Amino acid sequence: MQCYTELTPPTVVTHAVSLPFLSSKATNLVVAKTSVLQIFNLTQVSTEVGAAVNDGEDNSPMDNAAETLDGFNADMDLHRLEHTARLVLISEHSLAGTVTSIRRVKTLHSKSGGEALLIAFADAKLSLVEWDPEKFTLSTISIHYYEGESLQGCPWVPDLSLCHNFLTVDPTSRCAALKFGHRHLAILPLRQIAGELGEADFDEGFDDPSERPLERKATNGDVSATGQTPYHSSFVLSLTTLDPTLTHPIHLAFLHEYREPTFGVLHSSRALGSALLQERKDILNYTVFTLDIEQRASTTILSIAELPNDLHEVLPLPLPVGGALLIGSNELVHVDEAGKTNGIAVNEFSKQVSAFPMVDQAELGIRLEGCRIERLGDGGDMLIVLTNGQLAIVTFTMEGRSVSGLRIHKVTPDRGGFLPTGASCACAFGKGKIFLGSEDSDAVVLGWSRKTPQLAGKRSHADMLDDEADLSFDDVDLDDDDDDLYGADESSAKQQTRATASGPSNPADFIFRVHDKLPNYAPIGDITIGSTRASLQSSSEDAGSDPRADCELVYPAGRKSAGGLAVLRREIDPAVQTRQRLPRTKAIWGVRPIVGLAAGAEFDEYLVASLSTEDDSAESALYKITATGLEPIQRDDFDPEAGATIEVGTVASSSRIVQVLSDEAKCYDAEFNMAQIIPASDETTEVELKNIGADFCDPYVLLLRDDSSIAIHQADKNGELEPLDRGDGILASRWLSACLYKSDETENKTLLFGLTGEGQLRVYELPNLEKHIYAADGLALLPPTLGDVVPRRQTGKEVLTEILVADIGDEISKSMYLIIRTENNDLVLYEPFHYPARSQSKSFTENLQWKKIPQPRLAKTNDEPDLEQDDVARESTLQRLENVGGYSTVFQSGQSPCFILKEASAAPRVVSLRGGTVQSLTGYHTAACDRGFAYLDAEDMVRICQLPPQCRYGDTGWVARKVNLQEEVQATCYFARKEVYAVATSEQYLFKLEDDDYHHEWAYEDTSFLPTIDQAAIKLLHPKDWSTIDTFALEPAEVVLTMKILNLVVSENNNTKKPLLCIGTAITHGEDLPTKGNVYIFDIIDVVPHPDRPETGSKLKLICKEEVKGAVNDLSDIGTEGFLLMNQGQKVLVRGLKEDQTLLPVAFMDVQVYVSVLKALPGTGMCLVGDALKGIWFAGYTEEPYKMFLFGKGRSRMEVITAEFLPHNKDLFILVADADCNLHVFQFDPEHPQSLSGQRLLHKSTFHLGHFPISMTLLPSLTKPTSPPPNDTDADAMETDTPTPPPTAPNHVLVTTQSGAMGLLTPINETVYRRLGALQAFLTNSLDHACGLNPRGYRAVETERFGSRGIVDGTVLRRWSELSSGRRMEALAKVGVEEGELRGDLKGVGEGGLGWF
Repeated sequence: MQCYTELTPPTVVTHAVSLPFLSSKATNLVVAKTSVLQIFNLTQVSTEVGAAVNDGEDNSPMDNAAETLDGFNADMDLHRLEHTARLVLISEHSLAGTVTSIRRVKTLHSKSGGEALLIAFADAKLSLVEWDPEKFTLSTISIHYYEGESLQGCPWVPDLSLCHNFLTVDPTSRCAALKFGHRHLAILPLRQIAGELGEADFDEGFDDPSERPLERKATNGDVSATGQTPYHSSFVLSLTTLDPTLTHPIHLAFLHEYREPTFGVLHSSRALGSALLQERKDILNYTVFTLDIEQRASTTILSIAELPNDLHEVLPLPLPVGGALLIGSNELVHVDEAGKTNGIAVNEFSKQVSAFPMVDQAELGIRLEGCRIERLGDGGDMLIVLTNGQLAIVTFTMEGRSVSGLRIHKVTPDRGGFLPTGASCACAFGKGKIFLGSEDSDAVVLGWSRKTPQLAGKRSHADMLDDEADLSFDDVDLDDDDDDLYGADESSAKQQTRATASGPSNPADFIFRVHDKLPNYAPIGDITIGSTRASLQSSSEDAGSDPRADCELVYPAGRKSAGGLAVLRREIDPAVQTRQRLPRTKAIWGVRPIVGLAAGAEFDEYLVASLSTEDDSAESALYKITATGLEPIQRDDFDPEAGATIEVGTVASSSRIVQVLSDEAKCYDAEFNMAQIIPASDETTEVELKNIGADFCDPYVLLLRDDSSIAIHQADKNGELEPLDRGDGILASRWLSACLYKSDETENKTLLFGLTGEGQLRVYELPNLEKHIYAADGLALLPPTLGDVVPRRQTGKEVLTEILVADIGDEISKSMYLIIRTENNDLVLYEPFHYPARSQSKSFTENLQWKKIPQPRLAKTNDEPDLEQDDVARESTLQRLENVGGYSTVFQSGQSPCFILKEASAAPRVVSLRGGTVQSLTGYHTAACDRGFAYLDAEDMVRICQLPPQCRYGDTGWVARKVNLQEEVQATCYFARKEVYAVATSEQYLFKLEDDDYHHEWAYEDTSFLPTIDQAAIKLLHPKDWSTIDTFALEPAEVVLTMKILNLVVSENNNTKKPLLCIGTAITHGEDLPTKGNVYIFDIIDVVPHPDRPETGSKLKLICKEEVKGAVNDLSDIGTEGFLLMNQGQKVLVRGLKEDQTLLPVAFMDVQVYVSVLKALPGTGMCLVGDALKGIWFAGYTEEPYKMFLFGKGRSRMEVITAEFLPHNKDLFILVADADCNLHVFQFDPEHPQSLSGQRLLHKSTFHLGHFPISMTLLPSLTKPTSPPPNDTDADAMETDTPTPPPTAPNHVLVTTQSGAMGLLTPINETVYRRLGALQAFLTNSLDHACGLNPRGYRAVETERFGSRGIVDGTVLRRWSELSSGRRMEALAKVGVEEGELRGDLKGVGEGGLGWF
């Protein structure tokens, strides 16, 4: 039994759409990343033109996406401000399905007042969703299934998964059409507003009352009183019923400006084929049908025949152009409403493959395969993004309202005309912005502008800035800017007037630049596990004691010029600057006071420490922060023996330093001269009290006493602290925790958030403490949505220990969050929202509600000592940090230290800090350590650190860094002996067939439009700065298929083994010539390094090169003698390296079609041979005599992509990932009767991954088993005195996918399997699933009739924290275990097996 857990989400952007989603006047971007849906807003950041955008890149949380592609008018002022648009994530949703299309639709009545989304999934499902402002999440209106067997037609038609399924929507939202299967069309009619264009008449006497057209409500967001759905019943048509010649549909789309729903179809009556080009030339047809939804009939409006065969897409165009643009590989053809055509040839092949009349622009020499075309503004200009990243402009020549021609112009590099790669999707997003998603590189927000023609009159610089100011993306401005979606406002009318006055646009006037990026860590290549020793920044002798990962995950990411390496670590490895031991220290605080009238202190000056003495008492110490470290200093008014420090902060604009002690609070000036003493005891009752906690928010100081009371002091203009009168409301409650918060969100009013002893949340607006202004009594229940409504059920409350309200974010965007720490040290995050929406005049707490943020991390437990609470008397472990490496963050100290980090375009993530227990952490900002932090570990060591440079956290939840090599990386591996990485890169070269003895006609080929082919090179990189050490170029047209470090024998005499770099390649010169391959074996030797670069002391030395027939797809070592296992063509061979540096074959085995994977189990002679068509083979190798033989086979028909062994206890499992994104589990069990003595591998289970697999890697686990195995002793077994061996730690398999998602497969025993299976069923039935999808159906393989036991879906188990505490108690009762035991199981199948990283 196994459990599969998806550790990181996909990062490739496959689909995107812009629409008013959160409200009727908002402009939102909805992005689909395979199985993740993200909703974004735009915000703007003002940057100065000419300023260094990437300054401080090492410490910036962004990869600094606003890389300006400058091309502005040189006459403009270089010091003007420029608006840069940035994406801000609003909501993120994980989907139990693979998105294939996403479209916007306008419904009658949505909850938010905005539009709705129609999402199509891979298995012919449609989900209609809208935004629910009451719950601040997606709401599913309906889901429609069209995957039934009765709809598939004849048994010889292609399977549903093999067909191109896509969705198109009528521009006026009258209906939607889903093309699925071979030629099926599902029509979903949408209800319309009475009196709108195209609404059918309603007859009271004859029509069904449910079909009555609805009238629009006066207010947005109202639900229809009649309870009607926003859609009519859908129906399915066969395209051949529209026209019998529609036997081979290619693409269809609804067109603009028609009274009835009208779509154009690109189709043919015969199958297309390049080999039949001369016989079937120009056989495509373009037909326009108008659809009568009520009669379920259609009428043909126009039909155009004899179109080029390579047309593949219909792009509808709105006014002023109209009609449709047909996109082909070599041409563009425009068809207007009357059937008039205008074509343009973009390369020399268009005239060879088609006789269709076109304007010749072959000098462009561009390829349109996979291009994306999007409108530029409201005019007729279009932007083309080619697959190589080149940008081009399409302009239409108009004669009246008719198109008379079109032209294409390339955008030059100086005007931003190149991107690293092509785009997978494109959509206009706001004014002057286009979002381009990509599967090969980062998605970008591309801004465009246009120079004003001189004939339009000289415009002042203020006018230009006024136009730029129209792009303000604040909430109010953003709403006003986008009224032009369905009506013209003043700004749009003004812009249209200018465009009309200036005449047709000049394509050379367009200027493009990148505003923002969504990082993409895919497609993932084969991973390698490297050491982190060589990448350490510190060379100090004490650096070995710093916490750091032993290994890191490195893999190729990106394609073409966006190629490089992705480096992932599971926890934060701080970049330690200095370290200093402070004996008996228990807590530290950095202090940055302001002297006089200074605008702000530049650096931290002091550090206050709390210590324990040898006689178990407590004292404090003061240190001066200097360039050499921390130096203890004495101040007359600073008494070290006054007791332990509880908290230190500043008030009165940082001119006063407040030191909170157990018995009192002392107020100092900026030089630590005593200004005031505030005793903790109550002077009126003479009761001795002690301070146990404190918080600061200028001008207020909050003190939490040991009697669970709260005292608030306010600093006046002179810095004197005066106590606030405590009303009955705050005196009547017992307070477990409290904090202060102030931001623009609260109109800069200071709020007091308090946690009562009953687990209730109370909010006070200072200075008024008489009565709370907000209460949430259900906080201890941890519901998905927290409000001021008293919950009905009060059972199953969680024990809460601490709360903190803080801003979390980066320099672009910060958001307010409520962080709750439970008794188990787990963190629960809530973000605020208002329903109904709050007006500007209302208080922040008016209509305030809180939404729980999914956070799967469970707190760590270890054997190290935790915080000594009795000595320090300090209950707070959550620390608010305003600026650490550009992040506004919260840190949790204790046994499970972690940061809560968030980028603007990502969700908040809880990322652990490497190492053991952290007693205390504080911000630390000096000239030598910019925006860093200092932390104190359990061994009294203070480390001055920074966050690791150039890393991001929110995209994957791991510490991720991209190394841009500007070359596509095909393979990588780590050479541990030299601590360097070897990478195989490739570049594109023009390819021309060479003349040979059999193809003399190749010499007469006359073409300037040559194809490209890869040529590889082997490079050595040093991980310290990822610079190139050495390069070895391979032959032309040679690509690397596999590269590994193998421990091979290098001497036949003494059997000496040595790790060597082994590479398998393929040389392909076209389909008419046989494929060849090479086997390279390199050693990495020491050489004299460059004087200025000591890391260049390594070099590649070629030991062996052997040319073979057929490609060398994979390599591995096998057995114990240091032999090489490889495949060449249709053979698998075992070879040994001889003394003369040649490879000697010692054993071989014939295989079937094409070897896709070759894996050997370390230390054994067992290996796996995966075939691209014929399934998996399990083979063996013996050394005496040398022989290879077949143990067993899997299914005979399976497209194997990758495979891996999974030994567990005494069982041997074989994992296979196929081309259908399914994961199969086989078992080799020769004693099982169905295995035919092992000749047949037992098919145990099948699991749908949802992402295309790339690699699987066996990881030895570093964790202990989560629970002992059950006592399944056979009653008939003989009794022996042999003791039962202790259970071994399980192995894990790391699965990587093309979309960027990574998963972990963990073997589990029967007891854990039953527990987690029951929990999965409970979570599936209890949780809300986005778009109404079923996780169980998503993972199941319906056509699979093999497999007895399913794989537990760990992705559902990771949502355990989303349950309320009451529902968790129900789940524990159903599963039948204690919470601690279940937490151990969840850790074991989650990231518990990733101790390597």
